[in-house]
Amino acid sequence: MATTVDKIKDIEAEMAKTQKNKATSFHLGQLKAKLAKLKRELLTPTSSGGGAGVGFDVARTGVASVGFIGFPSVGKSTLMSRLTGQHSEAAAYEFTTLTTVPGQVQYNGAKIQILDLPGIIQGAKDGKGRGRQVIAVAKTCHLIFIVLDVNKPLTDKRIIEQELEGFGIRINKSPPNIVFKKKDKGGLSITSTVPLTHIDHDEIKAVMNEYRIASADIAIRCDATIDDLIDILEAKSRSYIPVIYALNKIDAISIEELDLLYRIPNACPISSEHGWNVDELLEQMWEKLNLVRVYTKPKGKMPDYSAPVVLRSSACTVEDFVSRLLVKLIYWSLMVRQCNSIHKTIVEQFKQAIVYGKSVKHQPQRVGLAHELADEDIITIIKR
Repeated sequence: MATTVDKIKDIEAEMAKTQKNKATSFHLGQLKAKLAKLKRELLTPTSSGGGAGVGFDVARTGVASVGFIGFPSVGKSTLMSRLTGQHSEAAAYEFTTLTTVPGQVQYNGAKIQILDLPGIIQGAKDGKGRGRQVIAVAKTCHLIFIVLDVNKPLTDKRIIEQELEGFGIRINKSPPNIVFKKKDKGGLSITSTVPLTHIDHDEIKAVMNEYRIASADIAIRCDATIDDLIDILEAKSRSYIPVIYALNKIDAISIEELDLLYRIPNACPISSEHGWNVDELLEQMWEKLNLVRVYTKPKGKMPDYSAPVVLRSSACTVEDFVSRLLVKLIYWSLMVRQCNSIHKTIVEQFKQAIVYGKSVKHQPQRVGLAHELADEDIITIIKR
């Protein structure tokens, strides 16, 4: 009996030999939908060991998590030690790290968790080695460092990207601007606000047919592909994660070669062994995580710059800040289920805040709970 991996390979082979044209668009659409469903089946955790596994699940700490992905012996463990001081066994042979090794780096007042994951191999998404467990952990991270050897960066980069994409991780992308709404009746209604050059109605109908969706409203607001539409249908198994390519071992190349590396988008050439350019890597990490620091200012006193409240969204409001601050204050003294109800009641006691910083036009400015804060704003909360 053919396994799921065998079925995936058969469909990929059929797609490779099928020329795309108007006559084959429906067939190719069906094949792509079948492929997406089989990959979801392959990658869904099961009681027989499809989950993260022993040594891979770790307690989460800090305001964000960063996972290290790379082939064996590219310097992930050395970089981990350089950033966090946490010892992650390193050696000049492959597969030194066999489990997830957590550490923490404090940067700009924010505690950020670093996860050194075991090296992956080509075919990880299909279950080779411990690849599925490794990528499953990476899928929960807020940022991924793909650590590459500068001697073969483009080859390894392409392979790892294929492994992550095959696991439903979309690298440095936002969800496609497609609105899908399933209906009980009425058939398929397909509209687009932009000219579509990569997808046609036959492909869309084929995908809907494979997913057994007879009636739905589909509004396409970008020049989408059929893969984008499938990503919307498979939204629960998709993760859109920013990535930085840490191009390691620059101590072994020339200045001219280093200049070429800087042309790779989202790349940061480093030497984890010597600590070269690690500061730039941390700066890029901060930018990609899009964290917002908010400083508190008690009425009549100076702002407290020692312990910012760090929020994990670029569109955080005063209400988000109050909620985060209260959870931080009472979490350790109350059970979580009590904390949620109590802090909601306390938030309702606040109506306005006084804010200094980039988010306001005047210094200071009185704002409401819906006001969006900017990085390094200073805030004083006002009770009702």
